[in-house]
Amino acid sequence: MSNRTQRSKSKIIILALILLLPGFLYIAVNRFGSNEYVSLPVFGEKKLSGELKRNWGREYPDTIFHTLTPIAFKDIDGKGLTFPVSDTSITVTHLFYTKDESFSRLMLDNVNALSSRFAANPQIRFFSISVDPTEDVGRLRQMLKPYSQWEQRHWEIGMHPSVDIFSYAKDELLVDAMIDPADSSRFLISNQMILVDSKRRIRGFYDISQKGEVDRLEDEIKLLMVEEIRNRPLKLEKR
Repeated sequence: MSNRTQRSKSKIIILALILLLPGFLYIAVNRFGSNEYVSLPVFGEKKLSGELKRNWGREYPDTIFHTLTPIAFKDIDGKGLTFPVSDTSITVTHLFYTKDESFSRLMLDNVNALSSRFAANPQIRFFSISVDPTEDVGRLRQMLKPYSQWEQRHWEIGMHPSVDIFSYAKDELLVDAMIDPADSSRFLISNQMILVDSKRRIRGFYDISQKGEVDRLEDEIKLLMVEEIRNRPLKLEKR
């Protein structure tokens, strides 16, 4: 057999492999594998509704998850503000108060860094909640001075809530907050940031006193963004 004939056969075999390999891979993936997406847990009480839902051709039991009840606040300018922000946004929230210049300052520092990293995405919102019923606007403005242009980074500051914020923290946000028994002018508040999805469900808690937790929060914000996009496919515009 001539070298030319051998080269021709080799080319035919290579071409056949190129054409057939994608088909074999597709069959293998669909038969032996599955499309799995990493999903963050949903925190809080869960119960079945008794109905079935259908997604991507599969039926599954409908679950009713713990969701945050929207409440009203005043912002730094005295205007009305609702938390969670909207039903299209991912929200990161935490508790603080201006008389606390140590732990609360650390929380605000971390929100400032995170809001800077996600400044270009208006679907990522940040919400700092003051637990002090006597919170002072002047003190608040002073505390926010180090954070230049914080308002342009989708960061809201809520004060003077329409409900008991300590009960709301415990029953809705699932974190601790209370008046300090040793000093009624101070408060004992959670050291965690809370990640909330567009359906007002809690998807993560992050203890900012532990190393690496802020980085984990940043990573899981991105993961939740992917989930939100996957669950809300773009609709083709009708022509």
